[in-house]
Amino acid sequence: MTVLSKAEEPGSKVDALEFAPGDSKLRVILVLHIKEGAEKRFMEVYEKLNRQVVKVPGHISGQLCQSIQNPSEWIITSEWESPAPYFAWVNSAEHVRMVEPMHECVHNTQSLRYGVLRESRPDAAAPADGARRAERNGGRRAAQAGDNVVRHAVTFTVKPGSERAAAKILAEYTSPEAEVDAITRLHRTSLFMQGNRVVRAIEVIGDLGAALRHVAGQPGVKAAEEALNPHLEEARDLDDPKAAREFFMRAGLPAVHQLTVGDVTAPGVRRRAFNYRARPGCGAAVALLLARQDQLAAARHPTPLVSSTIFQRDDIVIRVVDLRSPSEPDPTVVLGIDGPRAPAVLSRLVDLGEKDDLTSEAGIKRFLADCDMDLVTDRRAQEA
Repeated sequence: MTVLSKAEEPGSKVDALEFAPGDSKLRVILVLHIKEGAEKRFMEVYEKLNRQVVKVPGHISGQLCQSIQNPSEWIITSEWESPAPYFAWVNSAEHVRMVEPMHECVHNTQSLRYGVLRESRPDAAAPADGARRAERNGGRRAAQAGDNVVRHAVTFTVKPGSERAAAKILAEYTSPEAEVDAITRLHRTSLFMQGNRVVRAIEVIGDLGAALRHVAGQPGVKAAEEALNPHLEEARDLDDPKAAREFFMRAGLPAVHQLTVGDVTAPGVRRRAFNYRARPGCGAAVALLLARQDQLAAARHPTPLVSSTIFQRDDIVIRVVDLRSPSEPDPTVVLGIDGPRAPAVLSRLVDLGEKDDLTSEAGIKRFLADCDMDLVTDRRAQEA
């Protein structure tokens, strides 16, 4: 899920437009077109899947609906306490295994994810958690806005020793056509490497699924992916639809937080990415800490932070930022840990190694160097 957050000028009616991943419920809508004659099998698969999803922590409710105008069009909706439990479930091996039979019943699907901004209900029935969120925001609910840009990332590793060859392939591929269809357009792709780990951050205006299918079918991209295959640690077969789905489910890094407070295309703005090596079981906590720190940074004026997107799955946490500064900014600002307590909190959540710590300026600089990823290529739609 992707939500834009903007900081307003101090003293304005709304001090900040901010999205806190732990504070916003998530509404997921899956649009499906069922094959003729497959309705019974589809219902069987749905019932089995539904019995499992209702037991997942963080799941609130769900519905299965059929169009009254087009009987072949169905939607599955679900509501979640926050994005984190949804992404943990949808990226799990159990979920991938359970939804596989559903693909045999449908022509195509489209997944839409929305943060819940407002709810219509009697005042007396207003949820307590909403009241608590309003109280934390000084008696008002945090305002939120969207920029119509869908952000997603994919990560995988190459064989040790193949890093240079992989980087060359990834830097020199032919850019795909930007226009996908009437509503979808490729916006920006940024590719980073650190050691043998590759992260591709994708920005799309419109339908992410349609954009990914479009890109996969482009001759230049297909040639690059085939050239990359021998260098991968995990073998894959992108020509097999089932194998391709499983690979991208494992490789996917959902965007769990996003904010923008300025013009990312302005002169002097530089894109960077950081890999925070979370301790086992601490990935979601790292993402939440960084999200809150970026919100605080966005409220400061001036701030070098122009945009921040945090991608997280399990204990993989990648933070992609656009920074504006005539010189190298403060390392704590770059890392998203500016403040008296943030370095100490983060040090308990990430693997610092035996020699590193975040209690000194030298330790923070070493940690920055350890997290910093190399930019391989950064392409905007107009450059395609």
